[in-house]
Amino acid sequence: MEAEIPMDREDLYQKISLVNDRRMVLIVLDGLGGLPEDGRTELETARTPNLDRLARHSELGLTHPVSLGITPGSGPAHIALFGYDPVRYPIGRGILEALGCDVEVGQNDVAVRGNFATQNGGVITDRRAGRISTEKNRELIAHLRKKIPSIDEVDIGLFSGEEHRFVLILRGAGLDDDVTDADPETTGKPIQYAKARSTAAERTAAVLNTFINRVTEELTEFTPANTCLLRGAAKYPDIPALRDIFLLKPAAIAVYPMYRGLAQLVGMDVLQTGTTVSEEIRTLQTHFTHHDFFFLHVKKTDSYGEDGDFDRKVAVIESFDELLPEILDLKPDVLAITGDHSTPSLLKSHSWHPNPLLLHSPYVRLHPETAGGFSESTCARGVLGQFSARHILPLMMANALKFKKYGA
Repeated sequence: MEAEIPMDREDLYQKISLVNDRRMVLIVLDGLGGLPEDGRTELETARTPNLDRLARHSELGLTHPVSLGITPGSGPAHIALFGYDPVRYPIGRGILEALGCDVEVGQNDVAVRGNFATQNGGVITDRRAGRISTEKNRELIAHLRKKIPSIDEVDIGLFSGEEHRFVLILRGAGLDDDVTDADPETTGKPIQYAKARSTAAERTAAVLNTFINRVTEELTEFTPANTCLLRGAAKYPDIPALRDIFLLKPAAIAVYPMYRGLAQLVGMDVLQTGTTVSEEIRTLQTHFTHHDFFFLHVKKTDSYGEDGDFDRKVAVIESFDELLPEILDLKPDVLAITGDHSTPSLLKSHSWHPNPLLLHSPYVRLHPETAGGFSESTCARGVLGQFSARHILPLMMANALKFKKYGA
């Protein structure tokens, strides 16, 4: 069991944090962890000479984003990586997607993350509408803005995200975010509708359900994107900033809106970057002397895991490995490489399995098992053991000598 700390964790970190010129980089290969197919996971199958070489000089372990046995969404999984307790700070996916798309969200607005999807006879056959192009997404949003400007005196704001994703903003009186997701979470099931968890949210649920029906009516001729799924209804949360807790100057490098939104929510500077991992690394190189903590996000490991495409997930890992020397050439004082959650191709979804973690600095304790390189199996035997993902950033702070001693 973890030792109890006799104060709020944020207060403790704030009391012992120090400012120095050491730089930390946290690389998140989204959905990195997997399950064996033909005896090996995606990470174990991938040819990763650079990761394996780095692992031999690093501490390895496994982390749990929320708790044992709990499958996390991307929001709580990332909040944990940034040092927060994801149970104490529940973050709705809608607000994250909205912020990542640079959508202004008012204090009383409700933000919702939407997926264009495919239905046939009222049954969901594809939750992502074949991952339509972002250009097609913009065409659909422009069409729907004209057709559905408001519902029951609630203004409807619609904004395109990447591929099949979009943001819905509800703006009006009497709205509450205490509603269930309108998403069956699998194919072969009927269109799902939102339900109010409280009396205060009944109006919001009714507006969302009317919106789903209107979208389905208006997109009859737009197959495969002929309906929508709605998730993560949320108002703007109250969460302390990383720069206040850890005295950091943090920056985020991410392509997808949701992860930019997460970074913005915790007070990171969100750096403009291109759409490829190579371009993200160039952004890191350009800004490396301007910040002392960087979060760099790689999405496609998760995307191909959710598609059940084992080989393409392997290819993303191998492609990242080829680029890793460009990051190492920057000589970060502390480097951590991990996933936010596991997305085994075998399951085609997020899972409860712990995430492999590599932590590199001049002050690590090595272990004989690191000779096996970077994989779920070597991390399971690593010196760090298994622990909560919210302790990764404090460990990075310690290895960067950014904590002073606690107590006498």
